[in-house]
Amino acid sequence: MCYAIPGRVSSLSDKTAIVDYFGEKRRAINELPELRIGDYIYAQGGYVIKILPSGDARDILETWKELFFNLRETDLRLSRLENIKSNRILDKALEGRILNREDLLHLLKSEDPKEIEQLCKTANFLRQKHLKNACCVHGILEFSSYCQNDCTYCGIRKSNNELPRFRMTEEEILSAVKEAVESHGFKALVLQSGEDPGYPVERLSDLILEIKQRFAVLLFVSVGEVGRPGLKKLFAAGARGLLMRFETSHPKLYEKLHPGDKLEDRLQTLRDAYDIGYLVLTGSLIGLPGQTEEDLINDILLTRELKAEMYTFGPVLPHGPRTELVLKVLALSRLIDPENAKIVVTTGFETLEKNAPRLGLLAGANSLMLNVTPLKYRKLYDIYPNRAHSEESLQSQIQGALDLLYSLGRAPTDLGI
Repeated sequence: MCYAIPGRVSSLSDKTAIVDYFGEKRRAINELPELRIGDYIYAQGGYVIKILPSGDARDILETWKELFFNLRETDLRLSRLENIKSNRILDKALEGRILNREDLLHLLKSEDPKEIEQLCKTANFLRQKHLKNACCVHGILEFSSYCQNDCTYCGIRKSNNELPRFRMTEEEILSAVKEAVESHGFKALVLQSGEDPGYPVERLSDLILEIKQRFAVLLFVSVGEVGRPGLKKLFAAGARGLLMRFETSHPKLYEKLHPGDKLEDRLQTLRDAYDIGYLVLTGSLIGLPGQTEEDLINDILLTRELKAEMYTFGPVLPHGPRTELVLKVLALSRLIDPENAKIVVTTGFETLEKNAPRLGLLAGANSLMLNVTPLKYRKLYDIYPNRAHSEESLQSQIQGALDLLYSLGRAPTDLGI
């Protein structure tokens, strides 16, 4: 986990840098041959992305120092386990013992408001204990709503003839990236689209290479299944993360969602991505017709098995599950991977529940995604109705996220504040 403040490189070994943030040490992969011990850098997602002039870095750190420690104190206060009764299963989690399936199922099925509250508070405590108060704030740029697939749950499926389609040009994408990175301080962006034949791997690779040459930013791609050769080509161009949900761990349910496709093929794409070196962002949908509690537990465990950098679980919309079920899935994700998981509060959850960001962050989550897509296109990326932030300016999204994070004592990462 990295902060969106400069860190000072204290040691270098091969491609690994040890970075100091106010005495807190973090590891980062270094792909910049000019990096030297003593340099100040920005790092994101475990990668060094930019070297800063030492004077600029010191000025930023002087501004940040008091805020940094004040936020930490607020987070510590809000994550304390006070007035919480003993609970056999949650006590196991707090002791660092592995929860079995029966434990996880009990917590997921619980309808006891007090036990659900205990679950969320325990997850938040474990988040703070292992990952401190950093909260990832990525930007997501939706550049095309064309898709060759016909997934039954998705609003941009190819058979949806009522949807006006759009495809941004390279120039429009570069302009949107420039605004996000240079005007708003984003350090990590997701490039997302349907599986658009108009943007084949070769064209995407050229675009990613151009972005990386112009901007210091960690890039994730979310463009569906491109095969192992395609993943290699995008990685070589500069992509370092893959966002792709497996949707469900149940093979037959997956085939109903994805006519003509097989779950194993999608899982192999995720395994290939990790093998190549990608940061994997994956998870499932909550509230699918025919989905059981056992399926959801399998989804959480499969996400960990896939060595996910980020867990992303979102409700099926417009007829979504109850807010409590989504919160329980987020909290259980923290319990089964307390030391490593970055858990995102999805836009889908925000669409279901207006208080989702606060509730999710207090249930073990530590990541938000803000939509940097130009407003004239954002409403057209209609994957489900009445999507949150579809008509909200980027500046308004950022201010809302900062107000929330500061109130909870979280340090926003991926934004240069």
